[in-house]
Amino acid sequence: MHFKLIIAFVEDSKTEPVMDAARAAGATGATIINHARGEGLRQSKTFLGLTLETQRDVLLFLVEEHLSRHILEEIAEVGEFDHTSGTGIAFQIDVEDAVGVSHQASELVSRIEEAL
Repeated sequence: MHFKLIIAFVEDSKTEPVMDAARAAGATGATIINHARGEGLRQSKTFLGLTLETQRDVLLFLVEEHLSRHILEEIAEVGEFDHTSGTGIAFQIDVEDAVGVSHQASELVSRIEEAL
């Protein structure tokens, strides 16, 4: 079985909806890293030395490669990444090897068979 790692940077207010959409699209779970910061094309505005920026969460999804594109598209849609500037980004990378996922293999096999 081959995997992809989807990495999504989302506004903390959208973390739960993005997680729900990813699960509905076939993700079996995620790791969430809270309180990340980032900067896009424009620097964050400051007020009296305090940065005015939204908190972000980093979501890491290890997903089966046949499901990855659909999950990525659902994350982008729910996170409104292409609708509003600065709402977040998501991308996927190949995973050469993974351990600790054998307990999910039977679930993944049935989902992949349904998708294909």
